[in-house]
Amino acid sequence: MYSLDQLRGFTAVAEELHFGRAAARLNMTQPPLSRQIQKLEKAIGVQLFDRDNRGVALTAAGKAFLADARKLLELADAAPSLARRISAGSAGSVRIGFTAASTFGLLGALLNEISGALPDVDVDLKEMVTRDQTAALISGEIDLGLARPPFDEELFDSRLLYREPIMVAVPAGHRLTRLGREVTAKDLEGEDLIMHSPTEARYFYDIVISLVSSHRTFVHTVSQILTMIFLVAAGRGLALVPHSATVLGIEGVDYVELGGFEKDPVELHAIWMRGSRNPALHRVLDIITEAID
Repeated sequence: MYSLDQLRGFTAVAEELHFGRAAARLNMTQPPLSRQIQKLEKAIGVQLFDRDNRGVALTAAGKAFLADARKLLELADAAPSLARRISAGSAGSVRIGFTAASTFGLLGALLNEISGALPDVDVDLKEMVTRDQTAALISGEIDLGLARPPFDEELFDSRLLYREPIMVAVPAGHRLTRLGREVTAKDLEGEDLIMHSPTEARYFYDIVISLVSSHRTFVHTVSQILTMIFLVAAGRGLALVPHSATVLGIEGVDYVELGGFEKDPVELHAIWMRGSRNPALHRVLDIITEAID
């Protein structure tokens, strides 16, 4: 095995092609530098220099070894700084789970904030529903979730990211767009509704059922809000969706606000395991706090 000092000695001689100048550059005398090179050649089993009365030259093996020796020294020199930055949270990685609907407005802006403030933190994204996010947090598969309530507050710490209203997505020109007011549950009577899946989109399913509990005309049940909007555009029915879905800009769809209930019922939270020891996660949480305040 060879040492970093031997690599530094070899690199100095390879660049100076003179033992005396290389020794002076390293603030040492020539004999110990010569011994370092000899030990290095013995450790790797090849001759690195041709030596004669005219001077010193790299062998073919020495030229090949020089490139890797420089890389090893760069890594060794950078390692302490990287360790300090990881410890401080300014480098490292954060794995983020997110619901599909969170990409409509928040996720892109949040990633821009993180990359701008923490360029050396790698962010790995995993799309998953809230139920899968909580399981992934417990197993250590992700560090942070962008999820819907409810979740176990004894296991997870959380931060409310935003609240938003429910909108009624309707085919363009639908009669509900001409009411001149918020739509009520009564206005939806007799309309075909496209419904959220009670298993894959339980959070939205529960909200919608609480608002239109007497409604019985559900023509389709789907898990993704984007799919619902496309079905509305195709004239298959109406859909109750979060306000953030309005940014999708799908042609043939208008939106009217649904009233007569709690304002802004849809919530999105950042959640993470209590006691997480990932420094980069806590720096990202600082960025999130600054972005939402």
